[in-house]
Amino acid sequence: MTQRSVNECRIIDLPKISDSRGNLTFIENSNHIPFDIKRVYYLYDVPGGSDRGSHAHRNLHQFIIAMSGSFDVVLDDGRQKKRFQLNRSHYGLYVCPMMWRYLDNFSSGSVCLALVSEKYIEDDYIREYDTYLSAVREDA
Repeated sequence: MTQRSVNECRIIDLPKISDSRGNLTFIENSNHIPFDIKRVYYLYDVPGGSDRGSHAHRNLHQFIIAMSGSFDVVLDDGRQKKRFQLNRSHYGLYVCPMMWRYLDNFSSGSVCLALVSEKYIEDDYIREYDTYLSAVREDA
């Protein structure tokens, strides 16, 4: 496994077609995001003050979009942390594998959409931060 950096994770603007009847945005596999989509999930009705995530994925790539409202995504590569605020549905955050992440500061009514590169595989998750840091050090 290659050691990753939060600098590989980035905001990606998506196509936005503006029209007086409303805007349209679309995403195409491996064209707008750097992976093919194999699963889609979304978070909603997150209680105020709560956070989500607090894990890393060994191999999974993610693209996270605030479809409604806003929230923050904090990424940690074991050396540095970076906070991204998501609050528009025409861009999202690409998260590469081996990034510890958590989401917080959910606004009321926010909806978080995640497009991911793999089907659900429990063994891909690292759920303990100390285990994550050990894995990162092994890759260094």
